[in-house]
Amino acid sequence: MAVLSPPSAGGRARRRGRSPRSRRWVGWGFVGPFLIVFALVFLAPIAYSIYLSLFRDRLIGGNSFVGLDNYQQALHDHEFWSGLGRVALFLAVQVPIMLGIALLVALALDSGRLYGRDFFRISIFLPYAVPTVVATLMWGFMYGNRFGLVASLNKHLHLGLPDPLSPGWVLASIGNINTWEFTGYNMLIFYSALHVIPRALYEAAEIDGAGQLRVITSIKLPAIRGALVIATIFSVIGSFQLFNEPSILKNLAPNAITTYFTPNLYTYSLSFSGQQHNYAATIAIVMGLVTMAVAYAVQLRGMRKEA
Repeated sequence: MAVLSPPSAGGRARRRGRSPRSRRWVGWGFVGPFLIVFALVFLAPIAYSIYLSLFRDRLIGGNSFVGLDNYQQALHDHEFWSGLGRVALFLAVQVPIMLGIALLVALALDSGRLYGRDFFRISIFLPYAVPTVVATLMWGFMYGNRFGLVASLNKHLHLGLPDPLSPGWVLASIGNINTWEFTGYNMLIFYSALHVIPRALYEAAEIDGAGQLRVITSIKLPAIRGALVIATIFSVIGSFQLFNEPSILKNLAPNAITTYFTPNLYTYSLSFSGQQHNYAATIAIVMGLVTMAVAYAVQLRGMRKEA
């Protein structure tokens, strides 16, 4: 039987000498593909948009460098600020309602006192699986004042319901669609966070004689504060990115939804209908900065509360 001799000191030294460099290149081998894809699909489009925003098409001279003139124009653009104010109102009203409903449902499911918990959980989450285009078309036809559910109720029951696609109600109608779509998604975030709370806390609260309301306010809500912050940030970003619902409903409510109804719809109209690619890139960059600032403010406030 052959006896293996121990490796020599020189061999061990050579392997130790190659080890740090090998580990460094192995690390770059893992990170490199991600960095390449990240640079191509994220950094490069942003850089190109910034580049486009510094130019402007002129009747004489063609595409010429204008510096920050496009940004100055955006700051005085009434249509842009009108759309931004509309999504800010949408954010201030719709997001608290949606997150509040999602939180109540998650607390009800976590309480263990709801009969048919699994059925309600999948039923509330199911609308999130419906594509946005399908959901918007479905609700749009129900909103119709001549052929939809609202029209039928007004005709047969003589209720006199307002037109959901009128200028005064269309934003609330879009908010209802978003609430129906994303309540289940946010409910799942809260429900998952509630499930990781140590059961020992509930047992201690029961020994102390704490009621359900006390358990919710003192144990459950503080424990899922991180999930609340994350869901709020996602909802803020989604509100500023509002595009699909108004663009689809525009055909059903042309008098209520304008080309600048939201900043994203305004950007789309500028780029594809008005052929103003440079100014559209400027609006996109400004909206990106606004979204980033608001999302960071929400995160900072949530972290301060948690501290």
